[in-house]
Amino acid sequence: MITETVSSICDRVLAGEELTPDEGLFLLTHTTPADLSMLQTSADSLRRHLVGDTVTYVINRNINFTNICEQHCSFCAFRRDAGEAGAFWLDLEQILAKAADAVERGATEICMQGGLNPTAKHNGKSLDYYLRIVAGIKGRFPHLHLHAFSPQEVQFIAREDGYTFAEVILALQAAGVDSMPGTAAEVLDDDVRKVLCPEKINTETWLEIISTAHRLGLPTTSTLLSGHIETAEQQIRHLENLRSLQQASLQLGYSAHITEFILLPFVGQEAPKPLRRRVGRDQPVLQDALLLTAVARLYLGRWIPNHQPSWVKLGLAGATQALTWGCNDLGGTLMEEHITTMAGAQGGTCLEVADLQQAIASLGRPHQQRDTLYGEVLSAKG
Repeated sequence: MITETVSSICDRVLAGEELTPDEGLFLLTHTTPADLSMLQTSADSLRRHLVGDTVTYVINRNINFTNICEQHCSFCAFRRDAGEAGAFWLDLEQILAKAADAVERGATEICMQGGLNPTAKHNGKSLDYYLRIVAGIKGRFPHLHLHAFSPQEVQFIAREDGYTFAEVILALQAAGVDSMPGTAAEVLDDDVRKVLCPEKINTETWLEIISTAHRLGLPTTSTLLSGHIETAEQQIRHLENLRSLQQASLQLGYSAHITEFILLPFVGQEAPKPLRRRVGRDQPVLQDALLLTAVARLYLGRWIPNHQPSWVKLGLAGATQALTWGCNDLGGTLMEEHITTMAGAQGGTCLEVADLQQAIASLGRPHQQRDTLYGEVLSAKG
């Protein structure tokens, strides 16, 4: 039983101690105005200590190459069956045209993911289909960082073609994939996953694929889909899984690790009706997202120093507020965003660099363009 206060726990975290799961749960469930103020101040202070006051952003483009998917996640308004109204599947030239447009607009990164389409094969193999896309992009734009294909997509390719996870990751790396999105995590608790995404990989497999990527030198990100049916205990279990995985990757001396944590509040406006009815609201609750943002910063501590809100899900104003609750990065320009927008998000699909810079400047903090791995990028103006 915790006999301390929110203030005393936060003080110990700021002194260098790590939160236990019980302490993390205590912080999530003690939410008086004074407690919330202490959490915000402490998360912001830890952010300043670990990464400073500069807020970073990346110029990138999302390319969702298909929404045809064999799975039926209960939260997803993006997926379609082949031939269904609204289904799409971009060919290689369409993908390359989007990449060319991104480069023209200053992008340093392409973020690419898609539905799990069993007919997406080349030479009879799923892996060859994905490799063809990667080779096409890298052949024309070798300088672009390709942040592509989630652990779920790796498992799908491995299953379709009879490969190991390591074989798939190594082939994608060799073709030009530079990092892996830590999506498909949703909540790393199998009781939640049985409701949200029963056909997806389980918690153990998600962690195994991310750990394998790190072992093979492929950096990843990490995410948490929050604010639906999960409990505070399950949120903390998710953060504990991420922290333990990151600690293991670093302590084992792997050359790659998790580069950032991104909180993804649930948008249910166009979600399938059973889950929408169960959740009982269409848009995220900003205060809930800010609370979890602060606790995630304190819980993950020095192990995952970069934290990013989702302006697509929270809106730019909400995401800007999250920069005062422990976040140090405002994400990317995206240029187009379909998955969350099709769920009914109101944050938009594209932001200009000036929008991001203005939001950051409104807090009186400096801004800096970064690359995908948080290296500094000098603007055209120097």
